Amino acid sequence: MTLISNLQIGPEIGSGYFGKVHAGTDDVHGQVAVKIFRKNPTESDADWQERKKNLLAEGQNLSRAEHAHVLKVHGLLESQTSDAIHLVMNFCPGGCLEKIYKQGPIPLADVRKYATEVTMGLAALHARGMIHRDIKPANILLNKRGAAQLSDFGLVTDNIILGYASHQGYSDHLAPEVINGGGTSVKTDIWALGMTIYRLLHGAEWYAQLPQPRHVVGKGGFATSLPFLPHIPKAWRTVLRTMMHDDTGARYQTANAALTDYSRLHTAPRWECNITPDEVSWTCVIKKRKYFVDWKNVGNNVYDWVARSEPLGKGNRRNLGSSDGVKYDVAEKELTALFTKLAN
Repeated sequence: MTLISNLQIGPEIGSGYFGKVHAGTDDVHGQVAVKIFRKNPTESDADWQERKKNLLAEGQNLSRAEHAHVLKVHGLLESQTSDAIHLVMNFCPGGCLEKIYKQGPIPLADVRKYATEVTMGLAALHARGMIHRDIKPANILLNKRGAAQLSDFGLVTDNIILGYASHQGYSDHLAPEVINGGGTSVKTDIWALGMTIYRLLHGAEWYAQLPQPRHVVGKGGFATSLPFLPHIPKAWRTVLRTMMHDDTGARYQTANAALTDYSRLHTAPRWECNITPDEVSWTCVIKKRKYFVDWKNVGNNVYDWVARSEPLGKGNRRNLGSSDGVKYDVAEKELTALFTKLAN
């Protein structure tokens, strides 16, 4: 793990808490991604030597985590000048799900695909006795075939997780037992995966309007209080609430248990959803008709919504329902009923 290779490091393509990520090439693996760990300015030489030793030992562990949905780590190499450690990984040209999440809600079918793939990878890590500790959209990468792979596993440890998560702005992905002083486990990974799936389903704009979870998760009842977009079916909500249950005994006990319930989730029709600060809109094609739903905030907790459909060819426009000047809870209930009807 400490041999010098003909690794060529190219331009920076990302950065994070642990180091910068560069594109690179390697004689054996071709195009790769390289995460570079360097000595911190405030770190003593002794501490840096100890951290290098731990990183190189961890690299041996990471390189054994072989799975189609876990990012392949080829190894860790010490630089010739001994001032850096290079984590050499597969290159994923599709980037991370964080970029897609920021564009808005992701359709159900795509989220189920990503969730299934990531959960399969997570189950493989857990079977090897590894805890990820940092599941979030930014740590899910898409390879050249568009398959999701878990990355940055094995880097976060229990003794730095609270400071790390706070620094990275991902305290929202800490399970209540961690926020309240407990350690991580398979079940805290499942909680974080549930939060990740929730975010993918709703997009950044919707999520930004919620109370910051880091301030409320530890108080209890978080999963049952989460608001869902009306097009998300009841079965999906049940799965996510189970993944993020306060009681670890009521949570999915294994990643494979969650996988079983994913297989029962319906993904049709395929609603495309767009969210702005004051409006949510949906479009979908069902049986040669295009459906439109608009939900607007027109005042202080006052909402209007309207739904219609138009033929893709000849035919008449149809009004599917509307409400004016109703409270959020009323509008959400009416829209949920509409989407449920259209799904059947």
